Amino acid sequence: MAKEKTAYVCSSCGYDSPKWIGKCPACGEWNTFAEVRLGPKKAVGSLRSSTPSTPFADSGRSPVAMSHIPTADDPRINLHDAELNRVLGGGLVPGSLTLLGGEPGIGKSTLLLQTILGLKERRILYVSGEESARQIKLRADRILGLDNPPATEPSADGPGADFAQAAAAHVLVVCETMIETIFKHIETVQPELLVIDSIQTIATENVESSPGSVSQIRECAALLLKYAKESNVPVLIIGHITKEGSIAGPKILEHMVDTVLQFEGDRQFMYRIVRAIKNRYGSTAELGIYEMLHNGLRPVANPSELLLSQDAAESGLSGVAVACAMEGARPLLIEMQALVSTAAYGTPQRSATGFDMRRLNMLLAVLEKRVGFKLAQKDVYINVAGGLRIADPATDLSIIAAVLSSNVDMAIDRTICLCGEVGLSGEIRPVSRILQRIGEAEKLGFKEIFIPRANLTGLDTRKFGIKVVSVGRVDEALRTLFG
Repeated sequence: MAKEKTAYVCSSCGYDSPKWIGKCPACGEWNTFAEVRLGPKKAVGSLRSSTPSTPFADSGRSPVAMSHIPTADDPRINLHDAELNRVLGGGLVPGSLTLLGGEPGIGKSTLLLQTILGLKERRILYVSGEESARQIKLRADRILGLDNPPATEPSADGPGADFAQAAAAHVLVVCETMIETIFKHIETVQPELLVIDSIQTIATENVESSPGSVSQIRECAALLLKYAKESNVPVLIIGHITKEGSIAGPKILEHMVDTVLQFEGDRQFMYRIVRAIKNRYGSTAELGIYEMLHNGLRPVANPSELLLSQDAAESGLSGVAVACAMEGARPLLIEMQALVSTAAYGTPQRSATGFDMRRLNMLLAVLEKRVGFKLAQKDVYINVAGGLRIADPATDLSIIAAVLSSNVDMAIDRTICLCGEVGLSGEIRPVSRILQRIGEAEKLGFKEIFIPRANLTGLDTRKFGIKVVSVGRVDEALRTLFG
């Protein structure tokens, strides 16, 4: 019997070593080497017969003049989801490999399942390595609204059963974890869209390590990529993430795929965010927002209306300012909440939820040094309403206004929104996409918007139905707000 061979592979970059080492010499990460078993190499050419090829699949075997390469663009696949289409850059590209990652229970499988249920014009193969077919059917019934039958249940051939069969007849489900068997099903079904849930559960016979290992994920992803490019069939795969928040498996997985989507959100809040970390066919600046409901995820077309609290507007609470932020290319009006109180202990507390803590300390230093408000003996707490995390520096002015509003216990008029980046010398620096910010505030019924004075260059404020107030320094903006 031949001796079993082992090697150690870095889970970050895929570098292999005959023995365990603490620091990877390729990527510099520590404690990332895992032991894998090496089996005899098997020919992977047998898989070519199970992956249908396009007329131009063999043209890449030899050098081809660039002028002879066909450039006919395939139309993007409309997913019937405005948020997901926007993040992908206009729809799903045929022949692309898309990876969707997120925390456990955040709704990755629900998002993909409700998306493919709406693609009734395409034949879809859903490969599940984690759930049974019955569990997937129960989730599909919940998404379609068939999980609450009426008091008098219809017969099996009643209209409800007909609707359920018609709604999901184009989705074929198979529960399988071996990639070779999956390709046999692909050859039989000939799908127009392939979904893999999840890549960490898929294994190949060519590698003897357990499913989810670095080598298994790398080999299975390479076979799926080869199938997608040769057949021109888009492939959607779900990936787990580690406790650090990165995609589980080798880093090469993110390099191999065409698009990496990150599904974010706190399970304690109703909102979920889809953002593109990598996109070869579109921008990575777009953002999609969903609301988690009992029957699935609902796309939020106008998130600003949901992120603004009407109760605070009616009661006139202090410590609340509305910021006009940009998430990618999308303007959002978000409540910035602040609470300033006397420190109960010797060291004042600083806490921020959804906002950078280091930037908060910088803004408090500017407020004390340039404006003259002493907050050294005060506890300061910042919260971004709705559970979002905002990194736009244009929210600086609203943070300072909310902190001062809570400190002096004076409410800011809720018909005013603010945008502006604050510098260390107390100046208000210009921000990007000012026209979109003003337009969003005007659309939601705000009467005034504070913008940096430098953004007035070439801007005609007379065409807006909202009063545009320009400010150059922090103290000038606070005097205008509080008198």
